[in-house]
Amino acid sequence: MSLLMPSVVEPDPALAGLRAEVRNFLAERRDSGAFTPRVDAWLTGWSRDFSRSLAERGWAGMTIPRTYGGRGRGFLERFVVTEELLVAGAPVAAHWVADRQAAPSLLRFGSEDQKKSLLPAIAAAECSFAIGMSEPDTGSDLAGVRSRAVPIDGGWLLNGTKVWTSGAHQADLIVVLARTSGSHGDRHRGLSQLIVDLRAPGVVVRPIVSMSGEHHFNEVVFTDVEVPEENLLGHEGDGWLQVTSELGFERSGPERFLSTVLLAGLLRRAVRAGDADADPALGQIIARLHGLHHMSLAVAAALERGEDADVPAAMVKVLGTTLEGDLVELADLLAVRRDGELAAAIAAAVVQRPGFTLRGGTNEILRGVIARGLGLR
Repeated sequence: MSLLMPSVVEPDPALAGLRAEVRNFLAERRDSGAFTPRVDAWLTGWSRDFSRSLAERGWAGMTIPRTYGGRGRGFLERFVVTEELLVAGAPVAAHWVADRQAAPSLLRFGSEDQKKSLLPAIAAAECSFAIGMSEPDTGSDLAGVRSRAVPIDGGWLLNGTKVWTSGAHQADLIVVLARTSGSHGDRHRGLSQLIVDLRAPGVVVRPIVSMSGEHHFNEVVFTDVEVPEENLLGHEGDGWLQVTSELGFERSGPERFLSTVLLAGLLRRAVRAGDADADPALGQIIARLHGLHHMSLAVAAALERGEDADVPAAMVKVLGTTLEGDLVELADLLAVRRDGELAAAIAAAVVQRPGFTLRGGTNEILRGVIARGLGLR
C-alpha cells in the first residue's frame, strides 16, 4: 500500500501489476483535482461519477461473473483494488455496499431474474444499495427485528423502521431484514430479506445528522410499502442465515482497519517535517497495519476458496476497528500544528471515531461470535 506498505509482497506477480495500475490511476485523479483524500471515504465519500470511472476500468463488480455483467475476477484481486482505494481516501461510497454485500448475497441467494437485472447494474456502478438491519431500541441484537412484512396478493406489505442506515438518502435500493412469519419471540426463525425501492410509496428517509453537521446515516420508515413477490431475496424464513453470511463480507474487508489509514501517512510525514512529535507508538501502529493486512488477505483467500470466514472476519473487525481508534488518538496527541491537511484529517476522524467499533456489529458482540466459533461458550 502506498505511503505505508511500498514493499508489499504479493502472492502473485499479476497482483503487483494490478496494484501499481490502480495506484497510478488514483494518483493521476488526485493530482488533477478529481477528488480530495479523506478519512472514512468508503462511508462518507459519495460520488457516482467516480464510482463509474472505476467500473469503466473493471474495478467495480470485480467478483461478479461475466455472465452477469461482472469481471469474473477473484477476491484477491478485489482485495488489492480495495486497499489502494482506501489508502488513497478515494470517494467510493456510491458503489461500496452494492459491491461488497449486495452482489455476493444476490449471487448466493438471488433468483435468476434478480441476478440478471441487478448484477450488471452493480458492476457498472449504476445501482447503489443500502442495508436495512438495525432497528430502534435493539442495538446490535439483529434477531430483535420488529419490522414485519405480511403476504398480500402479488407480494408483501412492509411496515417498520430501520436506523443508522448509511447512504439511504442517496441509494437506489435497500435490502430489508423483516419478520415474514411467526412472532417477535421466535428470534431467528421467520425472518426474510426483501429488496425495496427507496423511492417506493410509503418509504420515508429521515436524516440522522451528526454533531459535526454531516449527514451519512438515516432512519428509514416503511409504512404499508408494497414489495413485489419477486423482490424476496432467497427463500422466505431464511433471512437469518442470509444475513449472517452477508456479515462475513461486511466485517472482513480492509475498510475495517483502513478507514483512518490516511492519518498514518500524514502523521509520518508530519513527524519527518517536525510538525508532529516522534513516538514509537507510530511504528507500532504501522506494524499492526501490516499484521491486519495479512489477516484480511487471508480472509479474502478463504472467500476465494468458498470457505466460511465468519470467525476470522469478526477477528479482523475487532482488531481493525480498535486500531482505527488508537490511530486517531495518537494523531491527535502527537500533532503540533493544528492547521493543514493533517489537522483536517484528525478533526474528521475524531468525529467518526465513536462509530468505528459500532458499525457492522459492536466489538462486544463480535467477541461473543469469536468465543462461540472457538468453542469457548
